[in-house]
Amino acid sequence: MTLAHFWILHFLWFLPLVAMALVVYNRQKKKAMERFADAELLARLTGENRKGREFLKGFLLLSAFGLIIFALAGPRWGSHFQEVSQKGVDIMIAVDVSPSMLVEDITPNRLERARREIIDFLKVVQGDRVGLVAFSGAAFIQCPLTLDYAALEMFLNALQPDLIPVPGTDLGAAIQIALSSFDFKAETDKIILLITDGEDNEDRGLEAAREAEEKGIKIFVFGMGDTSGGPIPAGDGKGGFKKDKDGKLILSRLNENDLKKIASMAAGTYVRSVAGDLDLDVLYFDGIKSRTDAKTLKSGKIRIFEERFMFFVLASFLLLLLEGSISGKRSQGTASALLSGT
Repeated sequence: MTLAHFWILHFLWFLPLVAMALVVYNRQKKKAMERFADAELLARLTGENRKGREFLKGFLLLSAFGLIIFALAGPRWGSHFQEVSQKGVDIMIAVDVSPSMLVEDITPNRLERARREIIDFLKVVQGDRVGLVAFSGAAFIQCPLTLDYAALEMFLNALQPDLIPVPGTDLGAAIQIALSSFDFKAETDKIILLITDGEDNEDRGLEAAREAEEKGIKIFVFGMGDTSGGPIPAGDGKGGFKKDKDGKLILSRLNENDLKKIASMAAGTYVRSVAGDLDLDVLYFDGIKSRTDAKTLKSGKIRIFEERFMFFVLASFLLLLLEGSISGKRSQGTASALLSGT
């Protein structure tokens, strides 16, 4: 036998306290009754106390209480095996970590907003395998496709602009690396979720999107930033902003036109981060889930233990019925006989 919640057994330590409370209650009750009449008259009116029966009633009550605690601990014995499966799609999230993602045209900045959106996204995915690609001027797989979302969050927290030393933003490399992470022998639907401000310095995004479309992979794009743009932090720890050779501030603007073309090319959807931390949730339910079919990602057998708490609940109920049927006094007939004899 095993217990599902072994810690609940600690409540059994309350049984001695309950026993003491019953003893105190009975003594206080007896003293209260003695204030109304002497012991002989009380015996004639209410019947004589039977200490043996009172002890038995208390024992049954405490036993019922103990059985209830044991039932709450979840006793289990016996088991059977059950076939289970997990269905979903494969989603590769490609996140832009170039310095332009530190622009604060959305709060607190583009990269931090993207990180928060993905964390919320992981809370609503329904059995899908999710992976992570980090990219700027180059791209690499930060986390392969997995069902362990907690592990993916650990990799997500490591996303910083200095993660990739190659400057620039290469959307084509991001899409191609994401494509290479999929197992094309599997029949699951495959999705690339591209999160970027859209500055494609290498101008290879459309070409890679066309390749994804030919392989039947949809690309959903999540645009980070504002079309009016903002200055790029210098990243030197001095709190300044990047400037060109003429001393003018370099502004980074959200390039929606190219991102929309990439999404359209690969039969996906473009969404801009403007509404808050629920944007990716909407993209998941209204876009990804509505355009894909969940396939079996994982199947197997799990051992299911048989719950047996109901036996202890039934035993407790029977003890309470028995306790209620036992009187701690002499029968009414005996009391009447005592009265008639006076």
